[in-house]
Amino acid sequence: MEEKTVYLIAGEPSGDLLASRLMRALKRKTGGKVRFEGVGGETMAAEGFHSLFDSSELAVMGLAEVIPSIPRILKRIDETVADIAARKPDVVVTVDSWSFSARVNKKLKALNTGIPQIHYVAPQVWAWKKRRARTCGRYIDRLMALLPYEPQYFEPYGLKTDFVGHPVVEGGAAKGDGEKFREEHGIAPETPVLCVLPGSRRSETKYLLPVFKEAVAILAEKYPTMRVVVPTVVTVEKTVRDAVSDWALPVDVVTGEAARYDAFAASSAALAASGTVALELALARVPYTIAYKMNPISSYLARRLVTGKFANLVNIMANREVVREYLLENCRPALLAAEIERLLENEAYRNAEVDRAFDVLKTLGADGEETPSDKAADIVLECASKK
Repeated sequence: MEEKTVYLIAGEPSGDLLASRLMRALKRKTGGKVRFEGVGGETMAAEGFHSLFDSSELAVMGLAEVIPSIPRILKRIDETVADIAARKPDVVVTVDSWSFSARVNKKLKALNTGIPQIHYVAPQVWAWKKRRARTCGRYIDRLMALLPYEPQYFEPYGLKTDFVGHPVVEGGAAKGDGEKFREEHGIAPETPVLCVLPGSRRSETKYLLPVFKEAVAILAEKYPTMRVVVPTVVTVEKTVRDAVSDWALPVDVVTGEAARYDAFAASSAALAASGTVALELALARVPYTIAYKMNPISSYLARRLVTGKFANLVNIMANREVVREYLLENCRPALLAAEIERLLENEAYRNAEVDRAFDVLKTLGADGEETPSDKAADIVLECASKK
């Protein structure tokens, strides 16, 4: 097989993880005859990827948070398009972060380079901005969706959309070593452990960490021996470490995929920002609750623009609240602490949530012969061969 050059763009930690798994699949399928260029994060770097610039610059959430970053982001869009045009890869794959990805794809398409353009992770048109389904096909040649119901939103407008499944089912979230984690951190087997996941974007940690701090303080009154573990990513590690230094309970901050999964296995319950990590917690069978808070302006707009009933993918796929969500004005310390206490104390309630959340994952490609990343790699190689 002739060596292929794949240009990957992953602007956020969740996309970085998806792209790293895609990289591994492409290496397997080509016998290593593949070269990667583009923009990515720490997990892709572990696969030998060299990023054009620090992808953490793109991890911004919420309108009020994005506005000050617009000049820098526009510069990075132009820089990325120019780099693609100069390198002339066999295929471009943008991963998640549709706001950034769409602008890169639109400008690249206008250059008529003939390079196939694929987007990985369908924009959430079922939640808001449904008109995006009509316009996506103008900028990309193929769309790879993680959820089984997503192709129906895009194919009526002529965009070839493939359901490949969610790569979270390939990860080691269900294979962590809780006993080892407790031994390494000096945590007794009977000690309750709360896993706190405040998000991977600075805009998320800014608003969630203060709420989580107060929730932990409330829990400390009833569970004075409880330990808190906070798995985080390099982009916000310093912010997280500084924020948890004075919490009411002892906190262990860990980084890296293996440490995160070991922390899951050691945890009695989890308090998490809405995102991909919620699927990982479900796979690890950790009882959890979801929280999300934004800038007041962004919250005001979200309440009026978002049409979906839920934020957590487990709930979205089940079309009911399997896992409790505390969003925006309901993201309050007392409510979060009460839910964590209920998960810890009510065995029937806890087990029912864990079982229902785990069952939902069966729709994400967990039972297929090929992994979601393998299916995505096949599509990437198919498109790369058409250049």
